[in-house]
Amino acid sequence: MTTPVCTSASKPAGPVAVKASLMYPSFASYVQARQPVLLRTARSLTSNPSDAEDLLQTALTKTYVAWERIEDHRALDGYVRRALLNTRTSQWRKRKVDEFATDELPEPEPVPVADPAEQQALKDAMWRAIMKLPDRQRAMVVLRYYEDLSEAQTAEVLGVSIGTVKSAVSRALGKLREDPELTPVR
Repeated sequence: MTTPVCTSASKPAGPVAVKASLMYPSFASYVQARQPVLLRTARSLTSNPSDAEDLLQTALTKTYVAWERIEDHRALDGYVRRALLNTRTSQWRKRKVDEFATDELPEPEPVPVADPAEQQALKDAMWRAIMKLPDRQRAMVVLRYYEDLSEAQTAEVLGVSIGTVKSAVSRALGKLREDPELTPVR
């Protein structure tokens, strides 16, 4: 049979605890009998079991301090529950607040919305400029930028080398930059 690692859980720890249990033996018997129920209540008030144990310990300490003033010991559960709730509320109020109220709400800058008619006019101008390109360059530009193929994939589809795709696309983009219909866009 092994000996428990922590013996303080089952026995009073030291002369202060012995003095406390001798001073109020009814408190010690109350805690021993009602601790599991009160711990469940504390756990319902916190998300962490360790915090619940600390909360119960604090509430029981407050109850112990007021033990002589409590007239009706049949209502102890209510007293301890109220101490649990008040303690938890105090902890909640003392937490660090990272948000502060302001007079003016920070609003993001509105993103300018492009006119759909202007967008369509730009698309039409771009297609007219692309249609002016020679067939081979037009095919490469469409595959690279409209179909989003890589240079290697474009070369494979057209049956040419990657270098051919690079040079043809470069020449086509140069012609598109010089197109007078696309000048207002720049």
